[in-house]
Formats: sequence, C-alpha cells, structure tokens
Amino acid sequence: MDGYFGSYVVVVVLLLIGVGIFAGGLFVNRMLRPDRPTPEKLMTYECGVDPVGEGWAQSQIRYYVFTYLYVVFAVDAVFLFPWATVFAAPGFGMTTLVEMFVFLAFIALGILYAWRKRVLAWT
Repeated sequence: MDGYFGSYVVVVVLLLIGVGIFAGGLFVNRMLRPDRPTPEKLMTYECGVDPVGEGWAQSQIRYYVFTYLYVVFAVDAVFLFPWATVFAAPGFGMTTLVEMFVFLAFIALGILYAWRKRVLAWT
C-alpha cells in the first residue's frame, strides 16, 4: 500500500479490527451471563445503604474548584518529574531552568488569583 492514503487504510483497518474485538467481547458477555433480575438487583446502589429520597442532589461549587486545583497540581507534578531528569543533562541546564520558572509562575499566578477571589477559603 504505497501512496499517501495507504497508511490511512492500515489505520482504518486496525481501528475496525479493534472495534470488532471490543463489540465481540461485549456480545459474548451478554450471551454467557446469567440474567435473573430481582427487585433488589434493580434498585439503585448507594454504597450498601438503601437509597432515600430522590436521585437528584446538588453539590456546592467549591468541591469542583478544589478538584480543579488538584488537577492543576497533578499536572504540575507531571511536568516537574521529566524536567528534573532533563535538568541534569549537559547543555539543558539554563534553558530548562528558565522554562520551569515560567511554568511555575503561571501556576503561582493561578493560585494567587484563586486566593484573591477567596476560593480557597473552606467555610
């Protein structure tokens, strides 16, 4: 398969094979599993406690903000570990140091913004 579109044909064929394997596994699972629904099995599961009230509950926005801040710090950590390994390589010292300080400045600016908006106050 030469040419520009030849490599795309290979990707599409592999994608179709992957989807076929996935769909085949789901189909075989549905055919082999036992199917005996009971009222207890059809009831909503909430950590072993019988459900009480409606299924709709509102959450405060601060929980999402703390989750977002956690993701920011996790991404920060993901970028810090490879940087620490490259920093010791010859010829990359000053360049990587400046790049990391720019990155950390952006993170610090975001945290400062959240602090000024009183998002970090747990009240």
